[in-house]
Parts: sequence; structure tokens; C-alpha cells
Amino acid sequence: MPHTTTPDGIGIAYQVRGEGAAPLLLLAGQSNNHHWWDSVRDDFHGDRSTMTFDYRGTGASDKPDLPYSTELFALDAIAVLDALGVERADVYGTSMGGRVAQQLAARHPDRVRALVLGCTSPGGPHAVERTNDVRRSLAQTRPGAARQALLELMYTPAWLAANPGPYRTLGDPGMPAHARRRHLVASNEHDAWQLLPDIVAPTLVVHGTDDLLNPSANAPLLADRVTGARLHLIPGARHAYFEENRAIASPLVLDFLTTVPQP
Repeated sequence: MPHTTTPDGIGIAYQVRGEGAAPLLLLAGQSNNHHWWDSVRDDFHGDRSTMTFDYRGTGASDKPDLPYSTELFALDAIAVLDALGVERADVYGTSMGGRVAQQLAARHPDRVRALVLGCTSPGGPHAVERTNDVRRSLAQTRPGAARQALLELMYTPAWLAANPGPYRTLGDPGMPAHARRRHLVASNEHDAWQLLPDIVAPTLVVHGTDDLLNPSANAPLLADRVTGARLHLIPGARHAYFEENRAIASPLVLDFLTTVPQP
């Protein structure tokens, strides 16, 4: 698996799929590696190639026990784009990947042609936080209880019954404990509210109406804060809308990216 080295000396593993000329960078959720996208990645191939990478702390990338942040993850993304010789890419980030995408588009506008923010939030005091009931469900200590709670936040019962797994969105099982803690802090400390008006790339905000893990009320906050952003809510969808509702979400994203004029 190819790697690149970041300016601070961290090895980042990256993956490229598809034969298309138009590059699309896919950014995964917190404590997940590139396998987050496995079930839907082929939806974007054709006239596009897709790029992913394993966040520091996950997959085949280095796992230093040092502070992580969404701004730092965005710099890791820049290192990957540089390694691939990609000057500008379309960027699609979901969950924490959407937070990383906000940093990337606001701080490095020359590298992002079009932006899709999925099931994410601006972070900080302006964000709508998950409820205490949700937090308690994810903190259960009974074996398997927290995992089941996370599954039910990601997918509807009907989808879970029809799709028994394996599931690629529940976290990288090979992450060391220190990296999980670092990812949690990075996501929790994200606050892009002041940066969002700096995003100049055409932007689509996508969210499931029944998302309790990252409440759907964050979607209009983002859409209102990013100039000219479009908003699309998928009725009944939970956090992993991009997988369970791929028949809606993938064409929606592709149609948006296709309508953005080439420079």
C-alpha cells in the first residue's frame, strides 16, 4: 500500500481506485480507516477516480501518541493530494470526515473544487449536540451493548435485519487505545464556525432526518453558514445514510458534482 510522509514526519497510507480523470477525495468518520467507504465506493467510479487515506492512528498509517485535530487531518489530506499530484479535487466527507472537509475547504480553498458535507456539524458552541440519552447508550459497559447502540444509531432496524454485516462504519478494530482517545478529542474540539464563511467551493450539505448521533439540526446550520450551499435531507435516514440510502445519496452527490462547472 503506498504511503506519503507528512511535514511532521508521519506516514500516511492512501488508496486510489477507479480509472476516471476527475478525482474525488473521500473522508471517513471518526476512528475509521478507508474501509468506511467500501460498500459505496464503486458508485463514484466511471468518469471519476476515488482517493482515500487512513487517518493517522488508523489502518496502515502511523499511530503516534500525539495530539490530533481536524485541522491536522486536513493537512494529512493535503499531503496525500500532493503525493498523487492532484492540484484540486472534489471532496466528500461524512461524520468527522465532514469536519475535516470543512477545515480543508476553508483553509486550503485552492485545493477543493466542490464540497459535500455529510452527516456532520460545525462543532463548537453553535453545534447541536447529541442528547445525554445517546451518550449514555454509547457508554454502556455490558458486553456488546455499546456496539449495538452504535449500530442502531447508524442504521434502521429494517436495514440491520436485512444486512447482517460485516459493518465497516463502527471503528477500526486495529486502533490502539491512545489513537481512539486522540480521535475522540479531535472530533470533540472541532469548531469551524468562524471558518465556514471562508469556504468558496460550491457546497452540498446532506443529512438524514433521523440522525441522532449527529443531529440533523446541524445540517441547516452548515448550509446557512456556507455561502450558496445547497441542503438535502433524506427522510428517515440515520447516520450512515450514505450506505443504507445509497440509491438516493450516491446519485445525489454525483449529480451535484457533475453540475459544478469545470474551471
